[in-house]
Amino acid sequence: MAGPAALLRQCPLLLPQNRERTAYEGFVSAQGIDFHIRILLPMDFQLKNAKLECSRHLKRILNQYQHILKQRLHSCPDLSSFMVELKTILEIALKNTQDLHIPRPPEYYSCLVRDLEILGWNKVAYLDTGLTTVKLKAEDSCGRQHLITLKFNAKYPTEPPDCLVDFPVPFAISWMPQSSFLDIYNQFLVALESLKEFWDAMDEIDGKTWVLEPENPTRSATTRRIAIGNNVSVSVEVDPRHPAMLPECYFLGADHAVNPLRTKLNNNMHLWYVPLNSTALKLKWNLPFLVLTFLSLNPTCRDPEISLLQNLKDLLEIDFPSRAVLEKSDFAKDCGICYAYRLNGTTPDQVCDDPRCGQPFHQACLYEWLQGLPSSRQSFNVIFGECPYCNKVRKAKNRVIELNHVW
Repeated sequence: MAGPAALLRQCPLLLPQNRERTAYEGFVSAQGIDFHIRILLPMDFQLKNAKLECSRHLKRILNQYQHILKQRLHSCPDLSSFMVELKTILEIALKNTQDLHIPRPPEYYSCLVRDLEILGWNKVAYLDTGLTTVKLKAEDSCGRQHLITLKFNAKYPTEPPDCLVDFPVPFAISWMPQSSFLDIYNQFLVALESLKEFWDAMDEIDGKTWVLEPENPTRSATTRRIAIGNNVSVSVEVDPRHPAMLPECYFLGADHAVNPLRTKLNNNMHLWYVPLNSTALKLKWNLPFLVLTFLSLNPTCRDPEISLLQNLKDLLEIDFPSRAVLEKSDFAKDCGICYAYRLNGTTPDQVCDDPRCGQPFHQACLYEWLQGLPSSRQSFNVIFGECPYCNKVRKAKNRVIELNHVW
C-alpha cells in the first residue's frame, strides 16, 4: 500500500487541493514535457470512479489508450501506482505520436505485410490505415477470446512494437532484430496458457456466485466481492501466479455475521486443498520452504478436482447464493442513507452491528452522516456516531489513509 509520500516521489508536481485528498492538480512529466492534469476522487476513494481532467493536447495524445487507462484504474491498488502506469502509457503514446510523423521506409511495409500473411489475416481483429497499430485475436484452450494490441514504430523490425494486453501480470516479450510479431504472438499464446488456471478459477466464481464488485470484471481483475447473504459478503484477492493457493479474504458485514466466518476461516485453514497439478506446485521454487513442507506432507494436496471456489465453501462451511436459484435483489439491499444500491460504482459495504437493525450503508454515506452529527467524535481517520436507524454507536473510516481500497 502506497501513501502520500510515494505519490509525492512519483509526481512531485501533482499536489492535493483539499484536506480530504480527494482532489489533485498539477503536472505529470514525460519525455521532458509537463502536462497539466486534474484528478478527482470520490469520497470512498474508489479509483474506478475517479475523474481525470486534462488539456485537449494531452487528451488527443491519450485518445487511443482510453481502454488501457480504464483497465489500470480498476486494477491499480492506489493512486501512486496508477500514476506510474499513466506515465508509462504517456511515454508510449508520445513515442508513437512522434513516430507518426516519421516516414516509414518501404521495407517497413513489406516486412509488416509479409508477417501478417504468415500469421494469417484471420487472426487480425483491427488494422489502422497507417499500418502502425494492429490488434490480434487469440483463443486459449478453454475457448476464451483475447486481444493483444501492437503499436509499431518506424524502426520495426529492428525495434519491437509496444504490446498492450489485458493481463493480471506484466507481459514481457523476448525480442531480437530478426524477430517478427509472429514471435510475439506465439509468446502471447504461451502467456495465455500460463494464466489458464487463474482465469478458470475466476470464471467459476463469476458463473456460480453473485459477484457484487467489480460489476464487469476485466481479465486483469484479481479481486471479487462475493455475496454470502443479506448484507454479508467476502472480498477475495487471488494471486494470478498461484491461483490454487488460499486467497486473501476480507469479510464485509455486521460483526455478528462476519465474526463466525472469520473464525471458521482461521480454524479450517489447514484443510485448504492444493491440486497436485497446480501452478503453485509446478513452480514450487517460488514458494516459501514451510509452505512446501506443508504441501508435501498434507495428503489433502492430492485431489485435482477441488477448485478454489469449492475450497472457500469447505473452509467457510457455507454455500454461496446460486445465480440459478436466487436473484441479486434477494441479498443486495439499498443504502439506508442515500436509498440507492450503487453509488459512484460502489455498493453498500458497511452494516449496523445490531442484529435487530442490520441496515447497510455506503462507506462514503455513513462517513458523511456521522460527520454531520453534533455528538460524533473522531480519532485519526475513524469517526464515531449513532446509527441513523437504531442509535447504536457506529464507526466509519475516512479512506484517505487506507488507499488499498482505492478504485
